[in-house]
Amino acid sequence: MAHHALLHPFCFAAKPESEMIKVVRAEGSTLYDDQGRSYIDGLASLWYCQIGHSRPEIADAVAAQMRELATYHIFDPFTNEPAARAAEMIVERSPLVDGRVFLGCSGSEAVDTALKLARLHAQRNGEPQRQIVITRSSGYHGTNFGGTSAQGIALNREGWGELVPHFVEVPHDDIEALATVFAQHGEQVAAMITEPVQGAGGVFPPPEGYLQGARRLCDSHGALLIFDEVICGFGRTGEWFGAQKFSVTPDLMTFAKGATSGYQPLSGVIVSRRVCETFEEPEFMLRTGYTYSGHPTTAAAAVKNIEIISEEGLVDRANHVGAKLSEGLEALAADGLIESHRGTGAVRAAVLDRPAMNVRDEMLQRGVIVRPINNALAMSPPLVITDDEIGRIIDTMEQALRTTP
Repeated sequence: MAHHALLHPFCFAAKPESEMIKVVRAEGSTLYDDQGRSYIDGLASLWYCQIGHSRPEIADAVAAQMRELATYHIFDPFTNEPAARAAEMIVERSPLVDGRVFLGCSGSEAVDTALKLARLHAQRNGEPQRQIVITRSSGYHGTNFGGTSAQGIALNREGWGELVPHFVEVPHDDIEALATVFAQHGEQVAAMITEPVQGAGGVFPPPEGYLQGARRLCDSHGALLIFDEVICGFGRTGEWFGAQKFSVTPDLMTFAKGATSGYQPLSGVIVSRRVCETFEEPEFMLRTGYTYSGHPTTAAAAVKNIEIISEEGLVDRANHVGAKLSEGLEALAADGLIESHRGTGAVRAAVLDRPAMNVRDEMLQRGVIVRPINNALAMSPPLVITDDEIGRIIDTMEQALRTTP
């Protein structure tokens, strides 16, 4: 059998292209396929479309930038105004207001950059023995080699041969296990990496006090704390970043997804003043980067996207969206249709008593998109979603649960 030229990510490679849903149009929180069917986008594509689909303001900003300066690199000695402005706007909204932003394209690039910077920080401080990075089970940190080695989803680590060394995983909800690793390896630990809320691993908010405990352990053992904010960032948790939601300030923060609401591929690392200072000596050159770091067109999308999030109050809106989802999920739990639910802000999960894939498929047939993760259904809709559309997600989940074994 001949296979189509397009090889899909996270997909059975033998699945025919003809069996895929071909999305042809989107507006707000609704998608349309080539058969004329509509779908409520309960996942904001892949956790990222904060401002909703097909906003003309983004299209106009991108088109205007492409007419003036579509692309040029920012390796020394070049820069461009959109990249500089995007970095300023991101830092201003982060807890690292005196830090700096290193730009890339994907969350995976951002994670690998943060891991490199953490080890470089140790090297520059005369501690070359600090190679270990501590990770949590159920964590997801992208699919480049560094992020694959760091993530706590075992299936995603399998089949690639030997991965990057010096990663140590701890149970995601056990602060004592984390303390034990620090006690055993403290002087060899460069950093700990964690999502504030674990997303792709199942939507797990941190246990009470966990992130504060991780910050204290990193401080007492001379290690850096990295927050992977690729999903949590840009309003998803009800604050600009998860770090602010949980009142914990990391040393490095990765971001992507919501930075442009997915309209253009942009990511980055927010680097704290403490870490920046190890790189800012006049004779030191930072020898890492990407061809599309600081791409002016993607940066223009970020600037406009952040303006929209700010002007429309979408960070606060995330708390309302989360409350409405939680209210609906609580009703499903009271009816015995789901076991429980969890989440923070506008990222939620319904925990089922059965594998979630069949329920997802039934919801898809009824025109609602959610994401199955083991026995949970994850939801992370655009922050502009209406209350009626949230109601449709919950109603459709109820119908699917009542008809799917």
